[in-house]
Amino acid sequence: MSDVEIARSQDVYCPARGFYDELFDGDGTARPHAAALAAALAALGPEQLAAAGRRRDTIFVEQGITFDTAGDDGPTLERPFPLDLVPRILPATEWTHIKRGVAQRIRALNRFVDDVYHAREIVRAGIVPWRLVVSRSHFARAAHGIRPPGGVYCHVAGCDLVRDYDGSWKVLEDNVRVPSGISYVLENRVAMTRLVPGLFTDYHVRPVDHYPQLLLAALRAVAPAAEGEATVVVWTPGPLNSAYFEHAFLARQMGVELVEASDLVVRDDVVYMRTTHGLQRVHAVYRRLDDDFIDPLEFRPDSALGVPGLMRAYRAGTVALANAVGTGVADDKAIYHWVPEMIRFYLGEEPLLENVKTYLMSDPEAMEAALRRMDELVFKPTGESGGKGVFIGPATDPIELAGLADVIRRSPEKWIAQELVSLSTVPTADEHGNLAPRHVDLRPFAVYGETISIVPGGLSRVALIEGSMIVNSSRGGGSKDTWVLENGEDHSDSAVPTRPESLPPTLPDLRYGAWTGQVQQQQQ
Repeated sequence: MSDVEIARSQDVYCPARGFYDELFDGDGTARPHAAALAAALAALGPEQLAAAGRRRDTIFVEQGITFDTAGDDGPTLERPFPLDLVPRILPATEWTHIKRGVAQRIRALNRFVDDVYHAREIVRAGIVPWRLVVSRSHFARAAHGIRPPGGVYCHVAGCDLVRDYDGSWKVLEDNVRVPSGISYVLENRVAMTRLVPGLFTDYHVRPVDHYPQLLLAALRAVAPAAEGEATVVVWTPGPLNSAYFEHAFLARQMGVELVEASDLVVRDDVVYMRTTHGLQRVHAVYRRLDDDFIDPLEFRPDSALGVPGLMRAYRAGTVALANAVGTGVADDKAIYHWVPEMIRFYLGEEPLLENVKTYLMSDPEAMEAALRRMDELVFKPTGESGGKGVFIGPATDPIELAGLADVIRRSPEKWIAQELVSLSTVPTADEHGNLAPRHVDLRPFAVYGETISIVPGGLSRVALIEGSMIVNSSRGGGSKDTWVLENGEDHSDSAVPTRPESLPPTLPDLRYGAWTGQVQQQQQ
């Protein structure tokens, strides 16, 4: 029996009508790149898949790899790390299109941020309204006139992509402020190679475990000149932050220090780290907190998380901050509307990836047209992230929509509306090992140093609730391992160990179960 025949003989998976399924055609036939996976899942069977899921939950709970999410009654509930064991597969040609489109977008956004705080050419050309720019909540006046080392602002970016009903890729939003989730990408791969190694047998999957070294190289590339090797640190708000695990994880992987505000001090416009041997010069800081909290002398004076004088050192060019101060202006959902025009203006190119059709509520005509069809659109607050404050018209009570209309009319500049995208689906296993279609998005991660490098695949977030389009982990979503396939010419970095005694990619502590007590996972 062929792989395709085995896949069809399962008779356990029915793709959702009206949506593009990543692994199966509408009639239930496995797509060519997914035939071997479908056969492997059929051979594994629901019972073994469910057993692997139970092992995953037991291991994750024992090691403290859990996630906090709000329940229906309000209190926070702790559950195992939400990894689905059915991977998402992207053929090499498809990935090439995605990574080129993402890199193009990041180049344009980086140029835009530089332009906003310097020449404002795109404003003078009448393309992006200046009033819109300065009204953004993350516009940083303190960054005016500052050009960071290397001219790079968006050192780490994560663009959220969705696939529509026709299979086309679209950009849903940009994350160039403090994007999170890369630890999911790395952990998912390790867990999959341990729990369901047989699924990899017929595939050559591009590795992802080199991300920390990509990030370290990028940070050193933009660091001011140093005698010898530049000193890099990861700056965390502290253990109470929901993404603290990722901060500590990346610091360990890069072999650099994890610091808090109390570990840093500015002397004569130079940043130093306190050590047992005295002060040590710091050349690059990978910060995991927003602009508002980094320096109480320039932003929020009540911030206990910031380092006084940091902006002085930044202006003096003695330290690189990643991402650069002020990048949040490009992270805003109203600014997102103009990215295709930025690509044309700065790069002289046509966008490779389309935006989801978006309407600015600050435009009176667009607002009134959108409010007349609220039950067909998605409404988003411009300055929020992580799915906060989003209203999906078809799934929202009419009375609630009427109240939202009043809110929008009072502050239209704080809202956008978007056409509803029919998010693609991927087979997802329930607790019994049965497969059902669930909606997914994709967040590829890009690192910008001397060049732009994009990790193969990215974070596939999946809505674990039937019919839900909300994929954010903090709203009950989960994640999948994302496989980018080799092109058939170079299998040297296959994700599967070639010998039984070989081990999965090296990630400290997970291999020996030493992440006990770690109960916080990132919420976005």
